[in-house]
Amino acid sequence: MKTTIAPLLLVFLAACSSNSPAPLLIADNGADPSQPPPRQFNVLDFGARGDATSDDTAAFQSAIDAAGKSGGGIVFVPRGNYLIKSHLVVRPHVTLMGVFQAPTARTQNLGSTLLAVDDAGGMEGTPFLTLLANATLKGLTVFYPNQVKDLPRPYPWTVRGQGDNCTIRDVLMVNPYAAVDFGTHPCGRHLIDGLYAQALYRGLLIDKCFDVGRVSNVHFWPFWQIDQKLMKWTEENGVAFTIGRTDWQYMTNCFCISYKVGFHFRAFKDGPGNAVLTNCGSDIGPCAVLVDEVQSHAGVSFVNGQFMAGIDVKPTNTGPVKFTACGFWGVQGVTTHHALLEGKGQTFFSNCHFIGWDQKGGGNPAIHARSGGLTVNACDFMDAGKEQIQLDRAVEAAIITGNRFRGGVKIANASDGDVQIGLNAGK
Repeated sequence: MKTTIAPLLLVFLAACSSNSPAPLLIADNGADPSQPPPRQFNVLDFGARGDATSDDTAAFQSAIDAAGKSGGGIVFVPRGNYLIKSHLVVRPHVTLMGVFQAPTARTQNLGSTLLAVDDAGGMEGTPFLTLLANATLKGLTVFYPNQVKDLPRPYPWTVRGQGDNCTIRDVLMVNPYAAVDFGTHPCGRHLIDGLYAQALYRGLLIDKCFDVGRVSNVHFWPFWQIDQKLMKWTEENGVAFTIGRTDWQYMTNCFCISYKVGFHFRAFKDGPGNAVLTNCGSDIGPCAVLVDEVQSHAGVSFVNGQFMAGIDVKPTNTGPVKFTACGFWGVQGVTTHHALLEGKGQTFFSNCHFIGWDQKGGGNPAIHARSGGLTVNACDFMDAGKEQIQLDRAVEAAIITGNRFRGGVKIANASDGDVQIGLNAGK
């Protein structure tokens, strides 16, 4: 039987064997075939060398500017190590695109790698990459070759969004001091899908999002150095996800390990936000979720989350905080409570399980509510013989029903409020 290969596929395969940008394969999606695909620009055509020693800043910016002036397009970065001594601005409607089609690991000096060296101004300096409205970063690796692991050197943010519809797809940031800032400027309808990074001090900042933002498949993990001293520094100083004002934030499959705080919800100048987080987790750290403040009408909801650290809701919070079908387990020798709750809001735990609290043997409960409200329903407290819940005097209301308390029900109730406890199993 004679085998034939479609001409379009042959063109695509030939392009992949060269340094020229791969042509776009246009799906049959009803688009007008008479319209040309987005224009493509190759950084090599503008003088980029990709040899890790020549400064390619001007070549990159010229290619980006040309794409922007043409009405938008793709700036293709072939395989190479591109030294960027200053910083770049990705113009509106421009995609800066490397060769990777998925987020990678340990690909510094492989694929399309940008070498960032400008640390002027520290974290407050000009970001390495600024994405303007409708700009996209895709398929690239960013590596800081001069970063040190003993005491990390402060660098400006790797990426900052400045305008709506900024997008990051399939990107590895090997060792950024601060990875992504989608909060200093309004950055509504942002999209992040496929971001890996060993963010040493700050991972992702979201604020000033006045229309729905979406974040998926983010992995903050030691992609650069599995070094105990470096990881300890991050565990003592680092915050993976900082979420301020966002009028709806949808987050899925977001993970971090060995941070001082995994997910931090707080209010900046524009107030707090609200978020729904599905299949998200924080591993090995003193605080998985820190809530200073969330919106009182919507709050924050975790579904199918996993947490190897504590939940800390501060006195400043007035909004609802919800955990549904989540798992909580302790850090050996460290974890006291799984949740320490204050403020005026209501905190909910439904269909969750708890194990490994009171690691130091001080008689600490899994959940300690100091004020506000608490609902615990259909949960499993798996450590037999340990106190499960403590309600202090300032707790206004609590509903604790339908749970399994292994080793017997051990609830310390000193609340002056309305507390309803019933239909719990003690074996």
